[in-house]
Amino acid sequence: MTTVLFVAHFLGALTSISALMSTRTSQGSIAWIMALNTLPLLSVPAYWVFGRDKFRGYVTAREQVKQQFGIETETVRASLRDLSVQLDDDGSAALVGQNLAEMLYLRSNQVDLLIDGVATFDSILAGIDLAQDYILMQFYIVRDDEIGAAVAERLIGKAREGVRIWFLYDEIGCSDLGDSYLERLEAEGIKVSAFHSTKGLGNRFQINFRNHRKIVVVDGKVGWVGGANIGDEYLGRDPAFPNWRDTHVRIAGPAALQLQLSFGEDWRWATGDIIDVPWKVPQPEDLTGNAIVLILPTGPADRLESASLMYQQAIHTARERIWISSPYFVPDQAVIASLHLAALRGVDVRILIPEVGDSKLVYYSAWAFAGDLLQSGISIYRYQPGFIHQKVFLVDDTFAGVGTANFDNRSFRLNFEVTALIHQVEFATSVERMFEADFERSRPMTLEDVEGKSLLFNLAARAAYLTAPVQ
Repeated sequence: MTTVLFVAHFLGALTSISALMSTRTSQGSIAWIMALNTLPLLSVPAYWVFGRDKFRGYVTAREQVKQQFGIETETVRASLRDLSVQLDDDGSAALVGQNLAEMLYLRSNQVDLLIDGVATFDSILAGIDLAQDYILMQFYIVRDDEIGAAVAERLIGKAREGVRIWFLYDEIGCSDLGDSYLERLEAEGIKVSAFHSTKGLGNRFQINFRNHRKIVVVDGKVGWVGGANIGDEYLGRDPAFPNWRDTHVRIAGPAALQLQLSFGEDWRWATGDIIDVPWKVPQPEDLTGNAIVLILPTGPADRLESASLMYQQAIHTARERIWISSPYFVPDQAVIASLHLAALRGVDVRILIPEVGDSKLVYYSAWAFAGDLLQSGISIYRYQPGFIHQKVFLVDDTFAGVGTANFDNRSFRLNFEVTALIHQVEFATSVERMFEADFERSRPMTLEDVEGKSLLFNLAARAAYLTAPVQ
């Protein structure tokens, strides 16, 4: 037993060096170092699974994608530069998003807001039917249920017509998906792969990383991104969550190529292969819209915490309002400070979260800081009819974001996410109307709600918030 303890403390001391050098916050470093040196038998394995927030190897894969796509993609990048726009007088606000994405805001896109699962999957399935050359499909969760079978049937039908298909899924999110579903796709020549978040020696135990992106691209001309996965619950068919609220967006135009690039980088990481698709310069007939769009992929391979910075920039940019909807609302201190500052500037700050969620930890965590937000004049609405799963924000009257990133530490630091940043008055107006309808079906939180909770409840809320880094 003495030998075991000696080895455990030795490993704890060695692992402390990694915690000191790689954990992003001083509080996190201190917490891990204390635990690793006092309770190494428990803390060392926990750190190997949950400790790191940087994903190793992906940056190299990303550079290989850019190099191997070569001259063809550089030609497309050059043509996309001709479609880039400056959104404000000095360009500083747009520059943040462009530098985070390493891509440009592009004009001439057509965007359609897809509210709830029926509209989303009707649009995606119709898009699949129109595919002539290739389909790229990526989801965090895929289920072998009614909608899952419908998607598989459409993909198999297109594969038999000669359309090439790449299908990427997250192995954690799809842990309940049987092999038979994937084998049916592969038997028809569809290229199928898990994301392999534990690929590589440095990531072997890091099951805390997930690829949470939901992307569909057809022929490099049309793309879909948003909150819905492939599962019957996203169409309101789950008795536990019968009124599921979600939001997707359809994008036709040059920004679809940015979704394609994000998919290509993920596929290169997962398989080591480059997707063999054409990178066509957008033709005049493909430039029919007037929306300005930037696709912003974020994740633990980024040098900076891109998802958190995206939200902070949106909050700082707001002059009249910032409305945010997220099923998991557990922001870090930097984002909370941004919300307070916006409210102090007189911005209309509204947060829309579920009344009843699918995570007790998230539910209790939200109460830990709700009182402070309410005291600053920030409105918090709790959606009543069912589970609201959308990840959407609206800034003033012209700018909206729709994507996969939740308002929590997991999306800020641990998940691969993607968000469509859209500048168009008409689209912002449709998002505004959607929010207003959701607010009508929600209950505003009050200070009395928070202050009326028992000591035991408040202790549970504070304890839950301490687990935010791994929620």
